[in-house]
Amino acid sequence: MSHPGQPAPIFDPALVRSAIWDSILKLSPRHMVRNPVMFVVEAGAAFSTLLAVQALRGHGEGSPFFVIAVSLGLWFTVLFANVAEAMAEGRGKAQAASLRRSRRQIPAKFLTEPRHGAHFAVIPSANLRKNDTVLVEAGDEIPCDGEVIEGVASVNEAVITGESAPVIRESGGDRSAVTGGTLVLSDWLVVRVTADPGQTFLDRMIALVEGARRQKTPNEIALDILLAGLSIIFLLVTVTLMPFSLYAVRSAGAGTAVTIATLLALLVCLLPTTIGGLLSAIGIAGMNRLIQANVIALSGRSVEAAGDVDVLLLDKTGTITLGNREAVAFIPAPGVTEAALADAAQLASLADETPEGRSIVVLAKERHGIRGRDISALGAAFVPFSAHTRMSGVDLNGRQIRKGAADAVEAHIRNLGGTLSAEVRRDVDAIARNGGTPLVVSDGARVLGTVHLKDVVKGGIHERFLELRRIGIKTVMITGDNPLTAAAIAAEAGVDDFLAEATPEAKLGLIREYQAKGHLVAMTGDGTNDAPALAQADVAMAMNSGTQAAKEAGNMVDLDSNPTKLLEVVAIGKQLLMTRGALTTFSIANDVAKYFAIIPAAFAATYPGLQALNVMHLATPQSAILSAVIFNALIIVALIPLSLKGVTYRPASAAALLRRNLLLYGVGGLLLPFPGIKLIDMALVALHLA
Repeated sequence: MSHPGQPAPIFDPALVRSAIWDSILKLSPRHMVRNPVMFVVEAGAAFSTLLAVQALRGHGEGSPFFVIAVSLGLWFTVLFANVAEAMAEGRGKAQAASLRRSRRQIPAKFLTEPRHGAHFAVIPSANLRKNDTVLVEAGDEIPCDGEVIEGVASVNEAVITGESAPVIRESGGDRSAVTGGTLVLSDWLVVRVTADPGQTFLDRMIALVEGARRQKTPNEIALDILLAGLSIIFLLVTVTLMPFSLYAVRSAGAGTAVTIATLLALLVCLLPTTIGGLLSAIGIAGMNRLIQANVIALSGRSVEAAGDVDVLLLDKTGTITLGNREAVAFIPAPGVTEAALADAAQLASLADETPEGRSIVVLAKERHGIRGRDISALGAAFVPFSAHTRMSGVDLNGRQIRKGAADAVEAHIRNLGGTLSAEVRRDVDAIARNGGTPLVVSDGARVLGTVHLKDVVKGGIHERFLELRRIGIKTVMITGDNPLTAAAIAAEAGVDDFLAEATPEAKLGLIREYQAKGHLVAMTGDGTNDAPALAQADVAMAMNSGTQAAKEAGNMVDLDSNPTKLLEVVAIGKQLLMTRGALTTFSIANDVAKYFAIIPAAFAATYPGLQALNVMHLATPQSAILSAVIFNALIIVALIPLSLKGVTYRPASAAALLRRNLLLYGVGGLLLPFPGIKLIDMALVALHLA
């Protein structure tokens, strides 16, 4: 089964056929009235159709062929605009159909008591209600959206994310949320249902990708108002031209008044039909591009806001760093060899299953060839880490080997009659100042040295932050580390600022502070403690692996649970704004050539001097008008792929993007129609159609 990140080709035959049929259904005035420009074009097409019928009956104001051709040109303009919108919606529907196939009845082990080991009854998943509890064991599909309240298990979420790599889900913390339809690979989970039937995450995804609940963004609304204003202005201008033409002919006693069919053609060519016809498609396609990146936007506004973000807040752990501290160096105390320190540190870590403990074992093997040993065979007793002692280690052949925080180990050796040397203290302080974590290792009352643990910054993250800085986005790292550690990691990663020892209140306060200064803020989060800040941020991306509170507070959900995805979301948001800006620029610019085609053709019979404006040397007034109308329809067809795919996004400053926009789409929109209209005119003449 395909997942939402696999888009259909732009001109997939099935999609095109469906879009053509939908475009006809969208001709309903009830639908068209939402788009002021295309509604005016449709009204003009309907009126020109009546004029064509009148001409065929011998009572028209011009030749039947000319009036019919103008009418067809107007209808094609409306239909092609509807096709663009229908194709954008069709891509979402195709993705929703793929998701809908994964929604089915799943047997659920309903627990009579909310605990593992309680009696259960197998019932259909449709019978589950919010706050019910179910048992899910290895090989079972999770029957509902829920929160893990007991147990830990490996889960395959490929049905939702398309990624086959399993993830760990466990009770408590930020990895307790599970999604219906995913598969438990190992162990068991007790899950509390968090949604009633029909209100699951999958149901909400289907509704969102279909675009049924999509609302227009503020920029779209503003552009609609502009287009409506232009439509009214051009409508008034066109309406007044008829009496003006009649008056001019009567006053001069010569010439021919402009026809209604010609005025309708002029009105349609005056209107910014290109952007009017493609505006809806651009907005829908913007949300679809997010879906292709496995991100579900809960509204079109959040996609657009991402394009205007200028402050980006990112968690340190798992976003900027790999998430686990790793041992990078053994620093021996005076009189101790590095090999002896590595041997003791490895012995103390052999039974330590934490990432830090495993990294010490690996480093000892890489640096000194010390291979792992079986503690049970050696007769050793492992001493687990505890919050009380803040140490772990091993008792072996009368030796007490310990590793832990410097002050904890110092207290331990002091009880045995030992002391922490000034050299070891210096090593501990130096590691802390550089953003690392020092672990002191002791053997009985003797300190052997220090292990340097370090948060590893992800490869390539520094370059991505440089790109964001180039386009004017400030990056802020959020971490619970102390200021010294936070400063060192921030410098290595290349972020602009950081917030250390971050609490939920501190995150919320920082976002409000930036917003009060007029900034648009984006952030990622996955925990309940992130929910207040996510609710406050302008663009808030919650992780699908996160808690229900985080997902409800955000306005986007990342199915891959990859916090760095926010950087892609910002790029997609900017691409959406750039696409709309590019096509608006092109639409306004390419109208200029249409004026030079239609105005001389329409009024040269009244004012012969206007023939000087026929710079394209179009053959006849009829061919000039038809060429402009045909070009007006065909340019929408040509730009459908661009509206669905979006313009190419390259990180750059606003000034550079504006220059590129004006040169490529402004100058291009100004020049392209001249040869285009001329070629159509030549074709009409060659075919003896004008």
